[in-house]
Amino acid sequence: MAHTHAIETYKQQLKLTPLQREVLVGILLGDAHLETQNRGRTYRLKIEQGATHAAYVQHLYQVFQEWVLTPPQQKANGNWWFQTVSHGAFRFYAHQFYQDGRKRVPPLLHRWLKPRSIAYWFMDDGSLKDPKARAVLFNTQGFQREEVERLAQLLSEQFELEAYLRRQAEGYQIVIPGRNLTRFLELVEPYLIPEMRYKLPATARTQLPKR
Repeated sequence: MAHTHAIETYKQQLKLTPLQREVLVGILLGDAHLETQNRGRTYRLKIEQGATHAAYVQHLYQVFQEWVLTPPQQKANGNWWFQTVSHGAFRFYAHQFYQDGRKRVPPLLHRWLKPRSIAYWFMDDGSLKDPKARAVLFNTQGFQREEVERLAQLLSEQFELEAYLRRQAEGYQIVIPGRNLTRFLELVEPYLIPEMRYKLPATARTQLPKR
């Protein structure tokens, strides 16, 4: 009982920092998700990635470390995961990113999407269009077409990134063409961790400064 009281007292002191908010927006556009166990009073953030992204999971753990009681663990299938404590601070984002149990693109995303958010969105859910191309893409197949169109429009109007939709069997991706790669790197490079730069075209990886 004393341990539970200590945790609740500790949780009352927690507050999301501006950096954590920017990262949270990016990863919620990707694979991260929020879940509640008390009908929406509080929510917890859950992160899970494949074994090849262990360093990225560790990095995200460091970003949200004060919110996490147990460090990342590996599942039997090789995936790495962790979750935060349940907290009211995540409730706003749950209401924005979910509707009727389905993840959505928030109507007010333009207010919160920053270059750091785009970088984490890319690390979370981005990839190369193909190994030899200079184009990169975001795997947005989980969203409705009109939502993906709105995301592409937001990237274009707010960040001067040319973006178009690419139809796939399971939905739509957003493609940033190779001619826009320099602009894309200007936005995201400061925030990419070394272990996730493999998602960039080979020519771009050689141009980036070493860390």
